[in-house]
Amino acid sequence: MRVIIQKVKSSQVEVDGEIIGKISQGLNLLVGIASSDTSSEIDWIVQKCLNLRLFAGDNGENGWQKSVLDIGGELLVISQFTLYGDCRKGRRPSFSNSASPIVAQPIYDQLVAEFKKSGLRVETGKFGAMMQVSIENDGPVTLLLEREAN
Repeated sequence: MRVIIQKVKSSQVEVDGEIIGKISQGLNLLVGIASSDTSSEIDWIVQKCLNLRLFAGDNGENGWQKSVLDIGGELLVISQFTLYGDCRKGRRPSFSNSASPIVAQPIYDQLVAEFKKSGLRVETGKFGAMMQVSIENDGPVTLLLEREAN
């Protein structure tokens, strides 16, 4: 599983011109699920995303002091199969390492359910839809988190 973590001041996702998910300060999470992934990667991914210290402290200290949990931030979780696109050969990306929708959607749904257990506000995109994502990146801070299937 791959997650692009973006610290944001705000973020929103639209489908067919309608805003279906919107957050203020927190994390925009783009989630890619590999064909080899199972639900066993979920807990590690959730705990890492919730507890990474990416935000400034109370006394004006620069970033890396507090987690999204510490600040009561919000999460926008968006499925993105293209994170497993392979562009090394040819001129078109290969998505053979991306999980099929039948495999990926239950894992994505379980991931979102686990994030919701945190008590934070969690918004989502629409699985499998063409989405327009607007991100006001803060910092900018963008990280890649990856957990291989066990």
